[in-house]
Amino acid sequence: MDFDLSEEQSLIKDSVTRLLRTEYGFEAREKHRAEASGFSEKLWASFAELGLLAIPFEEEDGGLGAGPVETMIVMEAFGRALVVEPYLASVVMAGAALRHAASPEQRAAIVPGIVEGSSRLAFALAERDTRYDLSRIAMKASREGDGFRLSGEKTLVLHGDTATGFVVAARTAGAPGEAAGLGLFNVPAGADGLTRRGFPTQDGMRAGELTFANVFVPKDAVLGDPEGAWPAIARVEAEVSAALCAEAVGSMERMVELTVAYIKERKQFGVPIAAFQVLQHRASEMYMALEQARSMAIFAAMNAAEHDETARRTAISAAKVQIGRSGRFIGQNAVQLHGGVGVTMEYEIAHHFKRQAMIDLAFGDADYHLKLVADAGGMDERD
Repeated sequence: MDFDLSEEQSLIKDSVTRLLRTEYGFEAREKHRAEASGFSEKLWASFAELGLLAIPFEEEDGGLGAGPVETMIVMEAFGRALVVEPYLASVVMAGAALRHAASPEQRAAIVPGIVEGSSRLAFALAERDTRYDLSRIAMKASREGDGFRLSGEKTLVLHGDTATGFVVAARTAGAPGEAAGLGLFNVPAGADGLTRRGFPTQDGMRAGELTFANVFVPKDAVLGDPEGAWPAIARVEAEVSAALCAEAVGSMERMVELTVAYIKERKQFGVPIAAFQVLQHRASEMYMALEQARSMAIFAAMNAAEHDETARRTAISAAKVQIGRSGRFIGQNAVQLHGGVGVTMEYEIAHHFKRQAMIDLAFGDADYHLKLVADAGGMDERD
């Protein structure tokens, strides 16, 4: 199988790498985080100018018609730089919900704003009792005339504090734990009855807690079948998990790079500690863990668009297992080899380690996904 990038993919990689190299050093990242929105509005506009916000959307909707591999390229570069802008939340996550659930008319009205950077959606999905099982969504959507009334709370909505609108998953029928009876709704941030509380997350991002008090949603804001959104939600979960795997690989690569550079400079007994064979072996093990993670991130990207839900879920779970294990191994050893400086917030390694922990927990940690793979009987035997 040919894993070489196409000309268009190489151009995407070169452009985003060049932008981040000049605009997104570690100190610059801290300045972006200090802005009112928690990220750089100027850089977000640059993402739009480069076409990064248009990558996953179809050409007829104003996008570039690219796919999971192109998203993987961007997310890996973002992982190296620890990008805090809401690309994952708005373009990958909410964007996937629109692509898989919205009508052509709805996409025509919503997607151009995302592509040009003027609107940023967030996906209000998780609740306090859902943990890793999204079928346990309990938030109610009650019919009223041609529309619905939304009542309930959403938690840990990534960049929900600054989003201009939300894709909200709510239950129109059935009970928590049932895949049937879920709907997706497009809700503006200023809707009557919607309140939100923003807060910083441990990894430098921003999130929000949302409360819906009888928020009215008209008929034209219902994305697809109000009782049949589960297939779209499952597709979103797979695509976002694949994107997170790619981001984790970029972050791991940077940690290995920083650690190798540090042990070459740090001296003990008058020689660089990289001269000690045990540390050479440890660096080699970190590199092997990185390459294992990279291969599984590619595997996840290749299977994110798989139509067979069981095969797709098993493939993504297998990738999450390796990403979680590699991220923890590389992060722990990077901190250990750096010594005390490795856990200070003034140094880059600590921020990567925190981001790795959050990626592992997003949509299920390594232990959770290992059980899913085991329950499925292991990986399938497709060619």
